[in-house]
Amino acid sequence: MSQPRRQFLRSMAILPFLQAIDPAFASDAKAHLETSMGADPAAFAQDEDFWAWIRASYTVSPNIINLNNGGVAPQPKVVQDAHIRYYQYCNEAPSYYMWQILDQGREPLREKLAGLCGCDKEEIAINRNSTEGLNTVIFGLNLRAGDEVVLSKQDYPNMINAWKQREKRDGVKLVWVDLPLPSENEDELAAIYTRAFTDRTKVVMVTHLINWCGQIMPVRKVADAAHKRGIDVIADGAHTLAHFDFKVPELGCDYFASSLHKWLSAPFGSGLLYIRKEKIKDVWALLSNNEPDGTDIRKFESLGTRSFASEMAIGAAVDFHDVMGSKRKELRLRFLKDHWVDQVKDLPRVRFNQPKSKHLSCAIASLSIEGMKPEEIASELFTKHKIHTVAINWENIHGVRVTPNVYTSPKDLDKLASAVRGMATR
Repeated sequence: MSQPRRQFLRSMAILPFLQAIDPAFASDAKAHLETSMGADPAAFAQDEDFWAWIRASYTVSPNIINLNNGGVAPQPKVVQDAHIRYYQYCNEAPSYYMWQILDQGREPLREKLAGLCGCDKEEIAINRNSTEGLNTVIFGLNLRAGDEVVLSKQDYPNMINAWKQREKRDGVKLVWVDLPLPSENEDELAAIYTRAFTDRTKVVMVTHLINWCGQIMPVRKVADAAHKRGIDVIADGAHTLAHFDFKVPELGCDYFASSLHKWLSAPFGSGLLYIRKEKIKDVWALLSNNEPDGTDIRKFESLGTRSFASEMAIGAAVDFHDVMGSKRKELRLRFLKDHWVDQVKDLPRVRFNQPKSKHLSCAIASLSIEGMKPEEIASELFTKHKIHTVAINWENIHGVRVTPNVYTSPKDLDKLASAVRGMATR
């Protein structure tokens, strides 16, 4: 490695700490480093020196290749250290340090997350995961018996169960659509939803990225059509924030939730909820609040005692993400997916459940091998090769989900491709 490159990597390594001390200086330093290395994000996608530094920033096992980052991702060491430091700090005098010291960081954190989402800080609530955020909306909306909700059979089970509970409790009517996945046709996917709209439709929920197979859905196309009919739009963004480059308002949705312990690599059990400012008053607080139908986004944060350490460490995860940059990270993740897929896609027995179009998928791929059940593929990958994946059998999607992350090396994926080739050709 050249001396300039070593200096660059050392400089990048201290940026999260500079951010904590002097955000303005960190921003200037980051811009200078980007200029000195070239501004083209695509060049970074295959800059193995840079990504080796990213890998070294994690504490992942050297003996297991973890390719199930779609479930929950590990945290880089800087996030782990922040979490531990805040946790130990709280234990010196919990009620003092939690509520009078660490809680003072909530508003700066809200502002930082709003920057990540590209929205007003008054539209962001900090919570524990996508399930909590989306349940807040699902149970908080003023819906009556007979009101219709459009959703898909390929949505996440927790969300499906929440809507079924409203159906059972309140008599709302659930209108199901069945998505033909994978699909290369955004217009047709959007039309499947819009054809289900009637005069009684009040809400449509769209999963921004189908977790089973990695299909990115045309949320904006559905949202534009829905709003013309006065229909509210919920986007399940569990797998998208900090995965690929977008801003939440670009989706056109009214409500959005994401789990920060996935692609942001924030502490386990951390998430956020976005509600468009003018819609906050339309959602009742899920937990008790003195103004449950008020206009303050903070009404959704009345959780009582919670992990202040976990919440405050989210900021370190955002800083680490910003060092990579959303676009560079997206291109790297897509490069990693393509790196192994391209090695096995032409094998006769191999099939994939994710779209081929670049803009319709990113890191997640779903593999099937003719003559093998998904569970058999996943089991052999782990028992013989110590490659951890997850078998998927959900509605019309059957395969093994493979999800690398920024710390995954091409060599790891070469091992995966070799293992798949062995199974598919014997």
